[in-house]
Amino acid sequence: MMNSVLGVVAHGAGDLRVEPVEPGDPAADEAVVEIVYGGVCGSDLHYWQHGAAGESILKAPMLLGHEVVGRVARAAADGTGPAEGTAVAVHPATPGPGDGSRYPADRPNLSPGCTYLGSAARFPHTEGAFARFVNLPVRMLRVLPENLPPRRAALVEPAAVAWHAVSRAGDVRGKRVLVTGSGPIGALITAVLRARGAGQIITTDMHEFPLETARAVGADRSLLATDAEAIAAVDADICFESSGSYRGLMSAMQGATRGGRVVMVGLLPSGEQPALISVAITRELELVGSFRFNDEIDDVIAALADGSLQADPVITHEYAVEDALEAFETARDASVSSKVLLRFGD
Repeated sequence: MMNSVLGVVAHGAGDLRVEPVEPGDPAADEAVVEIVYGGVCGSDLHYWQHGAAGESILKAPMLLGHEVVGRVARAAADGTGPAEGTAVAVHPATPGPGDGSRYPADRPNLSPGCTYLGSAARFPHTEGAFARFVNLPVRMLRVLPENLPPRRAALVEPAAVAWHAVSRAGDVRGKRVLVTGSGPIGALITAVLRARGAGQIITTDMHEFPLETARAVGADRSLLATDAEAIAAVDADICFESSGSYRGLMSAMQGATRGGRVVMVGLLPSGEQPALISVAITRELELVGSFRFNDEIDDVIAALADGSLQADPVITHEYAVEDALEAFETARDASVSSKVLLRFGD
C-alpha cells in the first residue's frame, strides 16, 4: 500500500481540510495516477460551502475533485490501459443501470446509476481525485498528446461539458448566439462556439472580469446581466444558460429569437423554479437540457492539442495543493477568477 498523500477533503458545510489520505491498493484494472493539476469546479465549492451539491448531501468526509490530469505512476496489473509515464486526462463518469429506469443507450450520461468522481449522490460516496496519487480504472483514462501541456489539459473535463452543450444546440455555424453566465463553463462554451464557427457570440454576466475572459476566448461583445433591455434585443438563434440561476434562464428566453433554441447547462437548485413558460410557448422556443458529457472528451483533447480550441485565458489562478483553502476562496469569487487550478505534482 502506498503511503498517505495530501488530499482535499470536504467534511461538511464550511469544513474543508488539506489532510493525509490513504490511496489504498489498486484493483487489477486500476492504474496509479500521479495527479499534476486539478480544476476547482462549482460542485466542489458547493460541497465546501453548503455540505451538499444540489440533492447530493455529504454524509461522511469525501475527497473532492473530478477535473484532473496527470501521468501514470504504475500501470494496471492486468496489463490493460496506458503504460507507466503516460500523460492522461480523466473521464470521471461511471455509467450504470441504477434502478433500471430507461435511458437512451447511446447517451450513458443519462444512465440512472451513473456515478462521478467526487460525488455524494450515493452512499458510500464516490471519492474524488484531489490527491497526489489516486487509483483510477483504466477505462477512465485518456492518453494526452505530447504537444498538449498538462496545464492546458486541466481544462479537458469542463471543456467537454461545454462541447456537449454546444452539440445539443445543433449546427451553430453562422448563428447569432447568446451565452448567459460567463463563469468557467460559460467561457468554455464561448470558446467552443468560436471553434465551431458561430457567427456572432454575445455573453452576459454580473461582473466585468468574467466578461473580459469571455471576450478573450471569442465573444464578440458582452452585456451586464442586469441590462434586461439590451439582452432582450439580442434576438439570438441559440441561447446557452450557464449561470445556474432562474434569472439567467429568464434572460436566455427573453434574448432568444422566435423559434430559437435555449440550451440549459447551468444546474439550477432542485425544486420548482420560476420560468417564462408563456414566452417559450408563444415564441415556440425549444428548451433543451445538457448534462455532463460522453465521448466528447476525445474531441476536446484533439482540439486543445491542435489549437482549434483556444481556451487558455479561462485559467486565471494556480495554487499548490497545500494552499487549497485559499484556492477555494479565490474560486468562489466570480468577480476576480475564472478557472482555478490546484497543482499536485511537477
